Amino acid sequence: MIWTHADVFPLAAPTCTRCKGTGFRFPGSPCPCALRAIFAACMARFRDCAEMAHLKPTCDRMTYGRKNEEYLADVHLIAKRTMTPEDYKLFRWHFVLGADWTLCAPRLKMDRGTFFNHVYSVQQKLGRAFRETEPYPLFPVAGYFAGTVSLVRAQERAA
Repeated sequence: MIWTHADVFPLAAPTCTRCKGTGFRFPGSPCPCALRAIFAACMARFRDCAEMAHLKPTCDRMTYGRKNEEYLADVHLIAKRTMTPEDYKLFRWHFVLGADWTLCAPRLKMDRGTFFNHVYSVQQKLGRAFRETEPYPLFPVAGYFAGTVSLVRAQERAA
């Protein structure tokens, strides 16, 4: 995948000392601040999907699916495929279950500094993986959910 200026500039942190807010660390290589922003956007949508109390089937022409559940599964599968077992454990405990560093670090046998270095590493790895997954990346999030029509609206149009 080729990264463009339009992909990373809106995501770059203006105060980043590595890229100076441009989003590129080296030509063609996104800055870690942009990758962490991609991760944050995907995980925000992940939490929204997980918090939905009721399940709404979606209809796209003649196929039915559960986009929210598919998104949750895709995040887990990409994380499991991309990371080492130790990093995946940190991802599950800290990002999915929401455990604080004071709970996670002793379980993973890490001190505070090592824990947060691993957290930043996981965010960067998954940010890149969420954007570079082919043929359907998880980021941009709106692109993943584009074209879905709720079952209720599809039935109303048919009537």
